[in-house]
Amino acid sequence: MLTHLAFKGYLGRRMHLGVCGSIAAYKALDLVRMFRDTGADVGATLTDAARKFVTPLSFEALGASPVHGAMFPAEDGGSEHVFGHLMPGESCHAFLIAPATASTLARLACGLADDMLSCQALAFPAPLVIAPAMNPRMWHNAATQENWARLKARGHVCIEPGCGRTACMEEGQGRLADLNEIYLYGLRAMTPQDLAGKRVMITLGPTREKWDGVRFWSNPSTGTMGACFAVAAWLRGATVHAVAGPGVPWLPAMVQRHDVASARQMFEAAEGLWPAMDIGVFTAAVADYSPVPYGDEKFKKGGAEELVVRFTPTTDILKTLGAAKGAHQRIVGFAAETSAMPENARKKLRAKNADMVVGNIVGRPDSGFQSPTNEVFVTDRNGRQEEWPVQPKTEVAWRVLDWLLQL
Repeated sequence: MLTHLAFKGYLGRRMHLGVCGSIAAYKALDLVRMFRDTGADVGATLTDAARKFVTPLSFEALGASPVHGAMFPAEDGGSEHVFGHLMPGESCHAFLIAPATASTLARLACGLADDMLSCQALAFPAPLVIAPAMNPRMWHNAATQENWARLKARGHVCIEPGCGRTACMEEGQGRLADLNEIYLYGLRAMTPQDLAGKRVMITLGPTREKWDGVRFWSNPSTGTMGACFAVAAWLRGATVHAVAGPGVPWLPAMVQRHDVASARQMFEAAEGLWPAMDIGVFTAAVADYSPVPYGDEKFKKGGAEELVVRFTPTTDILKTLGAAKGAHQRIVGFAAETSAMPENARKKLRAKNADMVVGNIVGRPDSGFQSPTNEVFVTDRNGRQEEWPVQPKTEVAWRVLDWLLQL
């Protein structure tokens, strides 16, 4: 799993997974692994057709429990629970159906309950998360589209199928959506929406300050810390805008991504977004200085023994937007340091008009640039401060958002 998607705080939460008769059914096994890795419990229901493609034993071997099959216990592969059709609605925080076939969409849209999965879905008291997979012609059939529109109108979380070549070798829309996005939608359904209605802007990654036709000034930031914030804020209900420097990792389509290269471009994008935001998290490693450009041609050394490059300062994005902060807005700044962490973090908090500053030591394999983990010092405007030991960046992002909600 991608580092910035590997959230672990779902112990005590429960997901139910419905699997229908599509060749994409085998991908549901990966979803079980992904949800189990978060700490969540997972149950599953396989339709009769799904069991032609995958077996209940495969799901059980990956830790899914219980795994339901036919409606009645006496039938082969059926549930051992007399009230198995009610169990997801009584014990689960989210119900995901992936892949969902055209037949299942029709059952759900019409409120039928003639098999275990449709009966469980009808008894589930919250919106379902539905990810279809089928032949493109079946997907575009008027009946399927009417059923899909009806499910969306009822408030279910409907994930559009992807485009490309399907198992039947036809091109078009009908493929199961990206597993990472399905996983995130399922995770969001299990997550308390304490940032619902909030608009969050994240700056992340490095900037590249061009010098000549092939060279630039930059740093080793990968954008992983900011990506963790972007995903965490979206999972918790926020509308998220990510102003992303070069090389930033994959972000789900649900996060509105604004790709930039230079510090000037990052400032202009962030400045344009900031007035409409409630929260700004400034994780980007922005170049403080930019080289005076040599030009678009490649510089030739020509036998010179040394090279002198002049630099000019870039706009301080955090300080500028901090000065323009409204009463309802909150700012989290990051301080990448090699020493004197607490002193530098507190100084940055005051100088940038931030509400919180998270300082992290860089240049170590377990913290800072190019690391999936961070060791941080956190301080806020009220004088509260804490030192956190090395932990995954996903956990750092989650805890910082928890703290911010208390300010």
